[in-house]
Parts: sequence; structure tokens; C-alpha cells
Amino acid sequence: MNQQSRITTIALGLLACLAINASATEYWPKWRGPEGTGVAPEGDPPVTWSETENIKWKIDVPGAGTSSPIIWGDKIFFQTALLVEETATASAGATPSGRGGRRGGMSQAPSGVYSFDLVCLDRGTGKRLWQKSARREQPHEGHHRDHGFASYSPVTDGQHIWASFGSRGLHCFDLDGNLKWSRDLIKMQTRSGFGEGSSPALAGESVVVVLDHEGDSAIFAFNKHTGEPLWRQDRDERTSWATPVAVEVDGKIQVIANATTFVRSYDARTGEIIWQCAGQTQNVIPTPVIGLGRIFCTSGFRGSALLSIELGHTGDLTGSDANVWQVNEGTPYVPSPLLYGDRIYVCSGNNPILSCYDARAGEAHFVQQRLSGINGVYASPVGAAGRVYVVGRNGVSVVIKISDPIEVLATNTLDDGFDGSPAIIGDEIYLKGRTSLYCVAQGE
Repeated sequence: MNQQSRITTIALGLLACLAINASATEYWPKWRGPEGTGVAPEGDPPVTWSETENIKWKIDVPGAGTSSPIIWGDKIFFQTALLVEETATASAGATPSGRGGRRGGMSQAPSGVYSFDLVCLDRGTGKRLWQKSARREQPHEGHHRDHGFASYSPVTDGQHIWASFGSRGLHCFDLDGNLKWSRDLIKMQTRSGFGEGSSPALAGESVVVVLDHEGDSAIFAFNKHTGEPLWRQDRDERTSWATPVAVEVDGKIQVIANATTFVRSYDARTGEIIWQCAGQTQNVIPTPVIGLGRIFCTSGFRGSALLSIELGHTGDLTGSDANVWQVNEGTPYVPSPLLYGDRIYVCSGNNPILSCYDARAGEAHFVQQRLSGINGVYASPVGAAGRVYVVGRNGVSVVIKISDPIEVLATNTLDDGFDGSPAIIGDEIYLKGRTSLYCVAQGE
């Protein structure tokens, strides 16, 4: 049995084992899709749209936050934060303009008590089915002015939904909105008061959360059914925002977390470190993607890094042959990579500048090609039907064909701006903006 066949992402096993009243085309169970790569394997959404073309429905988004939508069957879920009580002064310890006053104006202090909610919509109509509060409190620090207090995205297995609000705890709901359990985590102090945003990951019978900040960073695992703490490992990391990913290697589930000091792989059952690898930049945000027997880790603040690390190794992999190839230019700061077949796509910084590499050999298909019309990118690109969808902060989306050289199929504009990542189900693509959520479908 070869290396690649021995490595199976947990997402694929999840879909096979938990096909509850839905076909494989009705899942987007976490923010990077069913395979954790950004790809909808059976998706075929529209190529063109506007406010008057191919819009099935559009609804106002309650509250604020850049949480990306997830989907199970006929339900859409996302997290949000709503100001429910204004106060005259910011809470003690709040950081209105960053720690030590650095980067003044980039961070906004909390202005009162917020309700941290999980929202459920009907996928066919956009009608709100329920909205449940996980916690109400005044945050102890602020957030980056571009985001909010709900940058996390939930994850589901078709029976329950897990929503982390970081300093406001980890919460488990059923699909009808009944709270099953909640667990406090730790109060985070993020770099420059930029806020929080690493989403939870499912790993077998565990739900895992990473809390890297300026204090005592740690990774936690809880029993996904009961919330019972399973293990905690301290981490010598400063603030990062990357969501961990789970993968099965040689019959053992690993949880891999991207960060500045090391990319680390943990045994999902015990929390022991299986391997680690240095090479990332500061302020790590992109979530890794897994495929072809490897994990691809990226970062792009004060430097550039894209590492292709072969799975199945142990120990310190820094500088070893396990690093099959790497790139040190034009890698993303916020957007996560897209792994589509044997191609990996990355943005440059937060810019609409796209590069594509052969995921096996690291050879470039094209490098740093600018996508006209887009002004800034936070959302991660997604792929379906031989196309790549890149959504901009100014409401402009560019659709390209998987080809060499790059071929733009369409440039589409909506009235909202987009920081959350798209979700694709069948012939529909869901775009969650700052004020609206759109269902884009052919012929609507």
C-alpha cells in the first residue's frame, strides 16, 4: 500500500459514515469544504452573477463578524456577534489601538455587552430558522477594525454543531439549536488587539481548538459528545489564527496546527507531538490543506512561505527530505490556499494576485498574476467544475478557468463586500458579506 493511499482526511471518512438524510452534494461541513481543500467535488455553480442576475435569494445578516457559512442538508450555519447593551467606557484591559499603542487605529475597543450567537438559515429560502446565544458578555479586548467578535466558523458532523468563540468558550448545539454543552477556554490577549479567529476541528471523537496568543498559548481536545476535557498541550507560540486540520495516517488520527515557531502534528488521542517543522512567517493565519499524501502550509506576513510536507514522518522535519518543495515569494497573509487536484493556488498577501503551482513537484504554472477589478482579498478561494472563484473585499468576484496560461471567465460585482469565504453546494454558491448573505444559482 503506497503512502498516499494510507493517508485519508477525516472529512472524507466523516461524509462516508454520517450521510444523514443528505447526499454528498449537500455538505459543506466546515469552512474549507468537505475535503478541507476549498473544493466542491460535485459542485457546478454559476460563472456570472450580479444584483439582478442569478440571485436565488439575498438576506440581511444579523449582527457582525466574518464567520464563513457551513452547510448540512437544507440548513446553513454561521456565527455572529450582536451588541445588546452599550456601555459608556471600554472594559478593563481593552486595547483600543493595539498593545502599546502600536498601529494606532487598526484595533477597535469593545463598546458594550455582546451576544455571541449561532445562526441557522433555511438553505432553500434564506429564512432564519433559529438564532441561539452561546454567551453574553463584554469582551475584555478589541478586534481589528476589518473584522469583529465572530471571525470563527462552526463545524458540524450532521448531528451536532460546534462553535468556538475563543475567549467566550466552546459550545455544542444540535441541529435544532439546543445547547448540549459549553466549556470555558482561556482569556486571550491577541497581538495588537487584533482579535481572535481560529475555528475548531473535528478529529475522530474529539473536537480540537487552538488558542495561540500573547499569553500562555495552548491546544485543547474535548470529547465531542460530552465536552469532557481529553488533553491540553502548551504551545510556545505567539498569536496565530490558523484553524487546525485532522488527517489519518497509518491508522492514527493526527491534528496539525500551523504557526510561526513550528507547524506541529499532534496525536489526536493523547496530544503527544508526532512531528514538527519550522519555516513559517509571523502572524500565521492561513489554514493548511491536505492531499496527495502531503500537507501544504502557508503564511505571508513579513516574509513568504509555502511548504509541501510529506505525511508519515516523525520528529523534527525542519530541513529534512520530508520538505518536498517550498516557495518563498508571493504567499498569502489572510486567505488560505486552494488545493484543486494536483494544483495549489495561493494569493499574494491580501492582494488579488494569484499564483498556481504543481502540488507534486512545486513547479509554477503561473506566478503572481493580478486579477483586475478586485480590491483586497481576505476570503479564501474555492473551486468547482474546473473553475476557481476568488472573492474580493470590494464585492467583485473573478472566476478563472483551470488552465495555462490563466484565463478569466467572468468578473462579477455585488453591492456588498466579502471577507468570509464562499461555500458551494451543487449548482449554488453562498457568499456571506458584511451585511448580506447571497445564494447565487443559475437561472434565478
